[in-house]
Amino acid sequence: MIGSLTLDQLRVLVAIADTGSFSAAGRKLGRVQSAISQAVATLESVQGVALFDRSEFRPALTDVGRVLVGQARTLLSGAARFEALAAGMREGLEPELAVAIDPLVPTAAFIDSLQALRLEFPYLPVSFSTEGLGGAERRLRRGDAALALCILLPSVPDDVAALPLLGINLIPVVSPAHPLAGLDRPATHVDLDEHIQLVLSDPAAPDGPSYGVIGTRAWRFVELGRRLDFLLAGLGWCRMPEYLVMPHLADGRLVSLAIENDPARATGPLTIYAAHMRDRSLGRAGSWLLNDLQARLA
Repeated sequence: MIGSLTLDQLRVLVAIADTGSFSAAGRKLGRVQSAISQAVATLESVQGVALFDRSEFRPALTDVGRVLVGQARTLLSGAARFEALAAGMREGLEPELAVAIDPLVPTAAFIDSLQALRLEFPYLPVSFSTEGLGGAERRLRRGDAALALCILLPSVPDDVAALPLLGINLIPVVSPAHPLAGLDRPATHVDLDEHIQLVLSDPAAPDGPSYGVIGTRAWRFVELGRRLDFLLAGLGWCRMPEYLVMPHLADGRLVSLAIENDPARATGPLTIYAAHMRDRSLGRAGSWLLNDLQARLA
């Protein structure tokens, strides 16, 4: 019961609106017509409004009735959601699933997994945040996220359970209009030191450790997309995920940059992890999402 309302009264009201008559609503709900009429009469009496115009052979919704049918649908939907969430939590489903993702993580497979998650757990509240470099791990540690898709540099911390999902290649690229693109040889560290390197940075620790940075002239970015804009404009060079710049390499808006004795070449692809804190196990939906991601990325 909600105040003087009952969910049963609301179900009767919506059934009449959906079927077009008291008798059809009775058949849908498995009740005699008199019980339907009594439920409507009680609802009208308690609320002090006329829901149906009974001046014709078949009662029709009044303007007030049409508005309240919409409200009844909302309340019934909320009640169904409440019951589904309660049932899910009895079976080990977390009350909410919060996911954080680093900017270098490709999103196509993750979007597909999220859509599948919504079909599997349609009433589960899911919150999602994209973070600057290092932000996903911080949200994990604060307890603001149960699962993070992130890079973990220089190594996986001991208190984090991390499953490698995929590796991404970071390749040095530059605009064809940039002076570095005109070299007829691999760029040396001296060459690179004369030009700006566009660096993806951790906004919470801009002076922290830098990985893959060569030279001293660095412009720092939080957003991968904004860094790409500056790269395409010829304002510097940088290492970008191969999956992101392949279209620009194909159409000639970017060119690959060869680097002499490139230290990044020895490290290989950058690993993207699915991570959670060891002392906070994933719930049923988080585990399902992780398994689905693994299957899609295998």
